[in-house]
Amino acid sequence: MSSYFMAMMLLSGGRFIRDKSGAPEMRPASAASDMVWGILAKAAFWMWIGLIVFGFYKFHWSQPVAAIMASLAVNALIAMRGPQRTWPGLSILFCAVGLMAGITVLIG
Repeated sequence: MSSYFMAMMLLSGGRFIRDKSGAPEMRPASAASDMVWGILAKAAFWMWIGLIVFGFYKFHWSQPVAAIMASLAVNALIAMRGPQRTWPGLSILFCAVGLMAGITVLIG
């Protein structure tokens, strides 16, 4: 699987978890870590949008469409699992790794 697809799925999953963790008990205890999580999630969303545009520019149209569909599938799998106590940490990890993978795709 290419780093483009992995970045798209990680970024989408990380942002989706952040959006679904609205309850206070699903947030990090520290206000600073919650703020960092929010910044990472917003950056993940914008990187995801940027990778879609980059994908349509650089690759055949079927690859970005497949990446969007894979991202939606990851979101559906996360939604089926329901709320988990490990979501904030997993979301931060997904966003950080996805951002690094996205930068790698854009550079290389």
